Amino acid sequence: YLQLPADLTKMHLTDNPHPQVTHVPSSQSGCSIASDSGSSSLSDIYQATESEMGDVDLTGLPEAPVDSEDEEEEEDEDIDRTSDPLLGRDVVRECLEKEPADKTDDDIEQLLEFMHQLPAFANMTMSVRRELCSVMIFEVVEQAGAIILEDGQELDSWYVILNGTVEISYPDGKSESLCMGNSFGITPSLDKQYMNGVVRTKVDDCQFVCIAQQDYWRILNHVEKNTHKVEEEGEIVMVKEHRELDRSGTRKGHIVIKATPERLIMHLIEEHSIVDPTYIEDFLLTYRTFLTSPLEVGSKLLEWFTVDSLRDKVTRVVLLWVNNHFNDFEGDPAMTRFLEEFEKNLEDTKMKGHLRLLNIACAAKAKWRQITLQKPSRDSPLFFSLLGGSDKGFGIFVETVEMGSKAAEAGLKRGDQV
Repeated sequence: YLQLPADLTKMHLTDNPHPQVTHVPSSQSGCSIASDSGSSSLSDIYQATESEMGDVDLTGLPEAPVDSEDEEEEEDEDIDRTSDPLLGRDVVRECLEKEPADKTDDDIEQLLEFMHQLPAFANMTMSVRRELCSVMIFEVVEQAGAIILEDGQELDSWYVILNGTVEISYPDGKSESLCMGNSFGITPSLDKQYMNGVVRTKVDDCQFVCIAQQDYWRILNHVEKNTHKVEEEGEIVMVKEHRELDRSGTRKGHIVIKATPERLIMHLIEEHSIVDPTYIEDFLLTYRTFLTSPLEVGSKLLEWFTVDSLRDKVTRVVLLWVNNHFNDFEGDPAMTRFLEEFEKNLEDTKMKGHLRLLNIACAAKAKWRQITLQKPSRDSPLFFSLLGGSDKGFGIFVETVEMGSKAAEAGLKRGDQV
């Protein structure tokens, strides 16, 4: 059942593990995503840009308030408590021991986080795992050597091992051991099914979750009805899944779970569902796993920038990219040129607010570095020009760098502040 058609094998999973993130409208330039280098977020920069404080001083970033020693000790205790694996197992067991009807949304989230680690649930979508967690029943077999299923016995459940080991002895004399995270029992069908072999526990205190045949069949087959496939020229290029993030039904919509690389790039500028508010951030974090070069994204963004209706969306993608992953640009000359071209496009279209925001984000994210240039004589050209100084009222910046020169090879870039 879990095998996809052949034309889906080149698609890539973009499952969002944090559905509770607040949605940011695509029309906003700012966002509240924390950067990977610990600098101020784009929302801080955006507010500073839009305020009437005049020029923003980039010589230092705002300092975070320092907590007292008592607060630090309390936080350390909290961390110790939450990082205790035994405590985590206790919380999960409390959730498991409840009857399905008594499980709350919090209980299901706890189970979902635990089950996500088990191989038996690895190839399932988030909504399927959530549904299974809501109906699973907990069972414990105390003694080693206890027979769970006899050979030829009619099956009525799907079992997943949470603790311990079981052995399946087949009629032909072969045997197989299954440990934590493995599953056995029925397949997702309503047909009568019978056990082939004898299943017995190998150790004491074996723990399982069981899902009844009717529930297992219903949940795994419902996902097919719950998906929407996008086709282009007879080929499936994207699969979306309908999700509800709470039982009230107020937060529901479609989320992209698989797509071709080209379709994933295109989705950057499409409208995103309320259940998938962080698609752009997720894409920028994971594109390296399915694209050979970031320029595949950059060239598309430059192309879309020429379309008036897409300009704001493209700018938001670039600002998020610069803010969250500035290393993609700083360590790649081709991406630096992309950023310069994008900056020029902002100048040409008179998007001064966005241009200022981009410059401040780049300045906040850039790292100090030392560059050494050696000249054969005092009169030799520098191959770069500077702009600014005290008479201009701002710092000294590199205005141009000649391509292919020693200065460019040394790593000097337009926009560098000396």
